[in-house]
Amino acid sequence: MTANASRAITWGEASARRMERQFLARPAERGTPVAEVVGAMLGAHAQVLSAAEVSVGVRASGVTRADVRAALWGDRSLVKTFGPRGTVHLLPAAELPLWCGALSAVPTGPSPFPPAVRVTEEQAAQIVAAIGDSLDGVCLTVEELGAEVVARTGPWAGDLVMPAFQDLWPRWRQVMHRAGQAGALCFGPNRGRKVTYTRPSGVAAGSGAASVSVSGEAALRELVRRYLRAYGPATPQHFAKWLAAPAGWAVGLFRELAGAGEGEGIEEVRFEGGAGWVVAGDTGFPGERVRGVRLLPYFDAYAIAAQPRESLFPGEAYRRALAGGQAGNFPVLLVDGAVAGVWHQRRQGRRTTVTVELIGRRLTARQERELGEQVERVGEVLEARAELVVGKVAVGPHA
Repeated sequence: MTANASRAITWGEASARRMERQFLARPAERGTPVAEVVGAMLGAHAQVLSAAEVSVGVRASGVTRADVRAALWGDRSLVKTFGPRGTVHLLPAAELPLWCGALSAVPTGPSPFPPAVRVTEEQAAQIVAAIGDSLDGVCLTVEELGAEVVARTGPWAGDLVMPAFQDLWPRWRQVMHRAGQAGALCFGPNRGRKVTYTRPSGVAAGSGAASVSVSGEAALRELVRRYLRAYGPATPQHFAKWLAAPAGWAVGLFRELAGAGEGEGIEEVRFEGGAGWVVAGDTGFPGERVRGVRLLPYFDAYAIAAQPRESLFPGEAYRRALAGGQAGNFPVLLVDGAVAGVWHQRRQGRRTTVTVELIGRRLTARQERELGEQVERVGEVLEARAELVVGKVAVGPHA
């Protein structure tokens, strides 16, 4: 197929539309549901919950970490579970059927574990079903959940064979993320310092993914369209990287969608000297890039998903702000939609010091004022008084 010759999209145009659509050009107005903001991002990475809170807070006027936690543990409009790439995310609870349907239909790659450690597909299915049954209406710690899983499957599931953090975990834990992606498990409120797990509301015991997900094929098609609305133009390889899926499979999926009609399918356009895909008919882009300064935390959705990475991390930023080419390991400073620095915040009581390191540039007076405002906003989100220091960030990635 040939790219749409009538439309060539620049990085600045693509970046501006991406930022507009996920509330980075202008924060969502006060009163916008937190789940709506998270949905626009296609999930907020939440391995470190405070980072997810900042990701949401910088996109929504007046929102603090208390609002994010209220959505998660109060009205339950958010759910914390295993999302794209098998990593912990906040997702809108109302969209969980879509996510479970799509993620359960993504082909799994080869196991990273040696044969003596792996589980078969049959064993994996047994574990996922046992997890769903065990979490019916209760919150369990990982130790309690493990005991229930072993009781429902057999001693083999509890064998301490899985290397993790200078320790050995039981065999069943290697498919824990698949239980989350299938709708059999999500995070519950902490019990003291201990993490707990439960089953998302509305899932019947023993049903696994069946009652919470929609058709895998339909869900995948919709996920591609949502991804392209948020981060297009993009290639199948970009989509595969974002999802941690096989690139060849993604190429086939895009090819299938190329034949569908407007609103249902996708079309190819010219982008940055090559080809990219957008939702069919969704070819309107802002004429100018978004100007201004933004602070994004660890593993922010924009920093991870926006491609091509060489344009988002130009020049020296590619070396300094990425970890071996991997995005998300450093919080980043955006200037006019591209990475221009890294930052780190260190909290002490009700105060937090935000250190910002510029990469190969100086800020204008206006940008300096905006940076100060962004630091203030990070403090507000974290319910702390923030102080800005411009200088070298001495800590390593994901510190």
